[in-house]
Amino acid sequence: MLEQRQGFKSGFISIIGRPNVGKSTLLNRVIGQKIAIMSDKPQTTRNKVQGVLTNPESQMIFIDTPGIHKPKHKLGEFMLKTAKNTLREVDLIMFMVNAEQQLGKGDEFIMELLEGTKTPVFLVINKIDQVHPDSLLSIIEGYKERYEFAEIMPISALQGNNVESLLETIEKYLPEGPQYYPADQVTDHPERFIISELIREKVLHLTREEIPHSIAVVIDKIKPDEEKENMIRVQATIMVERDSQKGIVIGKRGALLKEVGTRARKDIEMLLGSKVYLELWVKVQKDWRNKSTHLRDFGFREDEY
Repeated sequence: MLEQRQGFKSGFISIIGRPNVGKSTLLNRVIGQKIAIMSDKPQTTRNKVQGVLTNPESQMIFIDTPGIHKPKHKLGEFMLKTAKNTLREVDLIMFMVNAEQQLGKGDEFIMELLEGTKTPVFLVINKIDQVHPDSLLSIIEGYKERYEFAEIMPISALQGNNVESLLETIEKYLPEGPQYYPADQVTDHPERFIISELIREKVLHLTREEIPHSIAVVIDKIKPDEEKENMIRVQATIMVERDSQKGIVIGKRGALLKEVGTRARKDIEMLLGSKVYLELWVKVQKDWRNKSTHLRDFGFREDEY
């Protein structure tokens, strides 16, 4: 039974935008801890990541969607479908743009998707700490000419500028509703999903060119260590599409894979509140991004969206 209190507000908020505008950074800032991975490489987010913010007056459930872009393979089609489907499920839409980037075809495409929606749409202009305040007015005018936004909010997700004001404004638009999640729950994703994403993030940070987009991480096992107290053993496989990519991810004498493991282990220990022994393998699964069976096996389930 969902808890319903007089005057309590709740609702689902979708964060959409072109790749690399700072959606995951905002989600992590709002929630107060890392639940969405961050990278300067486009298309970092592949599934919709739900973050929950609860305070005495409201509960906001944020959905960070994959960056909207023209798909080049089945994985890309899945990501676009995921982002579009969330628009029908939410109480409020935040269209995030990067203040450093010119209004482009990608932004036009998103605004076309939004045409006809009855859901309130906020324009959230991120990275205002990177531009001169005088240039903000022309950015705002450019978007206002193309779409009638319910609110326009300039912020810096990284620095936290104006984020509290954004949350207060969101709360005003939410309907009265139940508390969907316990007050201390910050995401609806299982730990296995977040751990796989934390490992994938480290590979994104340490590789370049075609590698970032051709990897998936599968968690094979999470279990307490039978010999060491307060130690959890995590076994995971990093999937790549070609033998040459396997060599790159492993690195010379295993150096790159070891560095991925060292960095990921620190984040996983923070998540689990325990010491972690992390074992990583690399496996080739040729052209997995274009094969529906592999996409399902790696957690990209179209039937859930």
